[in-house]
Amino acid sequence: MPLQASNKTILSLDFDDEDGPLTFKRYPSSNKKQLHSELTMYNKATPIVVKKSYDDSNDDGDMPSSAKLFRNSNAQASCGNYDDSDVKKPISKVQKERQNGSSASNKHEKPSTLLAKRPIDNNNSMHTSVKKLKVSDPAALIKTKQVSMKCEPKVDDDDDDIPISQRIKKSLTSADKSSSINRKSSMSADKSSSIKNSLTKVTKVNNTGKTSFKKQPKKLKKSGKGSDYSKSTKILPSSGDGQKKWTTLVHNGVIFPPPYQPHGVKILYKGKPVDLTPEQEEVATMYAVMRDTEYMQKDKFKENFWNDWRKLLGRNHVIHNLKDCDFTPIYDWYQSEKEKKKQMTTEEKKAQKEEKTKQEEKYMWAIVDGVKEKVGNFRVEPPGLFRGRGEHPKMGKLKRRIRPSDIVINIGKDAPIPECPILGERWKEIRHDNTVTWLAYWSDPINPKLFKYVFLAASSSLKGQSDKEKYEKARMLKDYIANIRAAYTKDFTNKEIAKQQIAVATYLIDKLALRAGNEKDDDEADTVGCCTLKVENVTREAPNKLKFNFLGKDSIKYENTVEVELPVYNAILKFQKEKRPGDDLFDMLDTSKLNAHLKELMPGLTAKVFRTFNASITVDDMLNKGTKGGDVGEKIVVYQSANKQVAIICNHQRSVSKSHSTQMSRLTEKIDELKAVLKELKTDLDRAKKGKSPLKSSDGKAKRNLNPEALEKKISQTNAKIEKMQRDMKTKDDLKTVALGTSKINYLDPRITVSWCKRHEVPIEKIFNKSLLAKFSWAMDVDPDFRF
Repeated sequence: MPLQASNKTILSLDFDDEDGPLTFKRYPSSNKKQLHSELTMYNKATPIVVKKSYDDSNDDGDMPSSAKLFRNSNAQASCGNYDDSDVKKPISKVQKERQNGSSASNKHEKPSTLLAKRPIDNNNSMHTSVKKLKVSDPAALIKTKQVSMKCEPKVDDDDDDIPISQRIKKSLTSADKSSSINRKSSMSADKSSSIKNSLTKVTKVNNTGKTSFKKQPKKLKKSGKGSDYSKSTKILPSSGDGQKKWTTLVHNGVIFPPPYQPHGVKILYKGKPVDLTPEQEEVATMYAVMRDTEYMQKDKFKENFWNDWRKLLGRNHVIHNLKDCDFTPIYDWYQSEKEKKKQMTTEEKKAQKEEKTKQEEKYMWAIVDGVKEKVGNFRVEPPGLFRGRGEHPKMGKLKRRIRPSDIVINIGKDAPIPECPILGERWKEIRHDNTVTWLAYWSDPINPKLFKYVFLAASSSLKGQSDKEKYEKARMLKDYIANIRAAYTKDFTNKEIAKQQIAVATYLIDKLALRAGNEKDDDEADTVGCCTLKVENVTREAPNKLKFNFLGKDSIKYENTVEVELPVYNAILKFQKEKRPGDDLFDMLDTSKLNAHLKELMPGLTAKVFRTFNASITVDDMLNKGTKGGDVGEKIVVYQSANKQVAIICNHQRSVSKSHSTQMSRLTEKIDELKAVLKELKTDLDRAKKGKSPLKSSDGKAKRNLNPEALEKKISQTNAKIEKMQRDMKTKDDLKTVALGTSKINYLDPRITVSWCKRHEVPIEKIFNKSLLAKFSWAMDVDPDFRF
């Protein structure tokens, strides 16, 4: 039975993503003379066509919640708005996959122990001595060869927590600076002699494929918004499969937000202006600008903010409580600044965008075994107030400014260490671990079990191969699903409670597309999945109905009543017996035990594979049965209907857009106008058949005298316009609370969509936006007869 999603939710989902194992391809390294020749040609090369990056968040994770505590560094906080606009770039033709090489395991490299601060004197920078060989210099236009690699699996962020802590002033002694400069100079000389050995031969840029059947329009529909910043995840930095992923890796680290610029506007306390330090003012501004948000109605948000802010104010400060504070002056200043930004000319905005792109260019690329690949989330998030999803217990706490001393860099052993962009500071640690694919990470101060990573972009060959293998694994489940279902059906009545719980949980994950769920700490949002359901989350309705009511991932409400097999109903009754409402329903089961059992049934099978399998096979079946013909618009409605059904099954919801009612009213007005025109045309047709001239138009102007055939043609065209608008209006209203993008990006095999578009002559750009075309370039050459 289809899962009915609640229409009361007010939050939308972030996009998910999964990484699967990859096949590592090895390419021969170039010798020093070849390398020097290649690098000399960079500046003469013609401009390359590159892909727009697509930033994903992670998929629902199934790993146990375990992590390592990292020390917090002293930091100077600041606040700055980040322009997250993307630079639009065309898409080029996908290359055919090269022959796979063998993968080899490699022992974990020991991290470098020489961590030098960036000296105040730029002449001592290690990059100065190897400037000509800096592969990610924006002036160096590189041609590289496409390669596929194996990457380790990633665990997603269930609650999208973001680091929060108060800001602490940094203190650097002159002795540290002096020793730092000396170490830096020594390292610079070493890198100058070894840089040539760090790169393999660079021959061609990794370009994504061009669609093979329709020209891409200038305007594309948006499937949703990604994030420019890294998402928090529970995966440990060393959680790879132990196999070698790359031989050489070169990149430029991460880019930090600009330092805070004090505005000097005072807040009022009991009606009187109060002086604040820049540090105190920055945090006050973070709070003031949120005056119009729903968070200002939440006591927990205000309580957490006050607890962190008063630490910065100190015991002897004149401000003793939040209730008597008036942030209106700062709010008014902020609104004024926003208005100034809106009044900027097109030329000013263009210049600002170009300057931003210029600053970020060198961070956008990495060289992996000679392949120039786009980097994903290379921006460090600016400080702010944590918001969280739903009723998160830590909403309102301060997210401190991340410093270089918080960040661990992973790079090739012989590659130049990225220059620390902040004077007088240094990276926390340098690693040379070629068994993982992350370029950098830092721990989440608010939750020591979470980490933020920098990976290659979704449009990279590494990610593309990962996506393909993820969907191939889901396709493989087709060959096992009958036996798996027979096995768990048999265990519905197993005398061993543990096996019975595994059977029922697998049934719910398979039939209802529930996420597996992970254990939660007290300071995390109270969300659950199948394995972490509480007794109170499931209500029985005789004879065989179960009513589910709980908060799922991202605090999205799951509310559904379904009929289940009678043995499942009886088993749930048994699991709930003699338990309190807050007790675990599956008290002898967790995600790791479930996944271990599933791997015995099919190689590599986990609970999340069921969601991908059921989503893809559902849309494939609905498209095959539902597409009967018609024009492109009618076929797109069929696709959206199938996409909607998958979104409902997966409980992908969104809040109703603020502009929805306005858009619907505008469409209604246009339809009414066309109906009035249609009425006049029909009157004119009747008069034309009688040999009479047409009446004047509604505005009093004379009309052209048309013959009946021309009028009938106009009537037909007007009817078609009305039908199209009515169809668009119905579709828009049907999809107002459904998030189609999440399933399209993470759960639907893109080959289903591409092959369907080819079979029915629907432009792929009508379904995939520019980012998805880049992300799924590997699927563009699929045969039109492909079936999942």
